[in-house]
Amino acid sequence: MIGVFDSGVGGLTVVKEIFKYLPEYQIIYFGDTARLPYGTKGEKFVKKYSAKITDWLIKKGAKIIIVACNTSSAWAADSLKKEFSAHGGSASGGKNVPIFEMITPAIKEAKRVSRNRKIGIIGTPGTIKSGVYEKKLSQLNNGFRIFSKDCPLFVPLVEEGWVEGGVTEEIAREYLKPIKQKNIDALILGCTHYPLLKNVIVKIMGGKVKIVNPAESLIKEVKLFLKNNPKIESQLKKGNKHQFFFSDTPYNFQKISHLCFKRKIKIKVQDPF
Repeated sequence: MIGVFDSGVGGLTVVKEIFKYLPEYQIIYFGDTARLPYGTKGEKFVKKYSAKITDWLIKKGAKIIIVACNTSSAWAADSLKKEFSAHGGSASGGKNVPIFEMITPAIKEAKRVSRNRKIGIIGTPGTIKSGVYEKKLSQLNNGFRIFSKDCPLFVPLVEEGWVEGGVTEEIAREYLKPIKQKNIDALILGCTHYPLLKNVIVKIMGGKVKIVNPAESLIKEVKLFLKNNPKIESQLKKGNKHQFFFSDTPYNFQKISHLCFKRKIKIKVQDPF
């Protein structure tokens, strides 16, 4: 199975891209709704629960892990790779489990589509505070500038189903004003909820700004990885017996799942921690 985790329901936008690009594989999803949001939590907390969830998913049969949460990708991806992937930590039974995060694929895609080397990033306070996009960008290449803005009200807007309309547009316009003034030509949606606001964001930013959905960039990378690693690919279960777990009853889940999939999703509520 492909293991996917997020702090809540936003990671369903990543599952949406898996269904699009890798529809043949089974998915096991965990949303830590009992402890959300991760975006306002500290690094130590995020690392702790990201490791617990990764371990749980592996024990449930996940052969690869997708860190759908941008905050976990920012704070915990490197430590997860060290424990479960690079060295196959004891919690994973010594297995080398590939870990995929949201940040690097998005940076690569933004670099590819940007012409004036000015990239914007919007995300939760935790993701923006981490400075991970700036760090990753500096590691990959020089000459690019990044302008970031936290947008904390975007998540509750999506979870209320307010993905369009006057109130949403007014809030989005206020958030996006500072980075729009920087003349960026690529904008990374650095939170899993934000792709559901894409229409409003495009309306405000204008058609010349390329919108980068990290979920799409990531799943394209996973697809290429599986093509180049047939041994790991052969271990993945196929079929549509997907499993969706949440540590507490998710708020407005069916509204969000309908926005993503246009249908209802069966879930299990279980807090293993």
